[in-house]
Amino acid sequence: MKKQMTCIACPLGCQLTVEYEGTEVLSVTGNTCKRGDAYARTEIVNPTRSLTSTVRVKGGVHPVVPVKTAGPIPKDKMFEAMRYLNTVAVKAPVSLGQVIVEDLLGTGVNVVATNTD
Repeated sequence: MKKQMTCIACPLGCQLTVEYEGTEVLSVTGNTCKRGDAYARTEIVNPTRSLTSTVRVKGGVHPVVPVKTAGPIPKDKMFEAMRYLNTVAVKAPVSLGQVIVEDLLGTGVNVVATNTD
């Protein structure tokens, strides 16, 4: 099979063509750098994304604090992760880099604060 995709690994946005059978990638063309090849292979076999959101803060200056995953999580868990983060509330004060959720949905990836409160 062939799949066309736009690479998001760097700002160039190369148009990639990936040939694959099942989860085996046979070739990647159109990439200008190594990151494009790696992105295409991951996207076919196990697509992942970084997640940014907010969580509620109890007793803080602001009602929410911005957070992000410390690494990518499986793309198919994004909506479930958002639903889960909507239930999370932390007590103030919140520090930059503070772990808000450990091992989000069993992915092994933590959710950390990207600002303070």
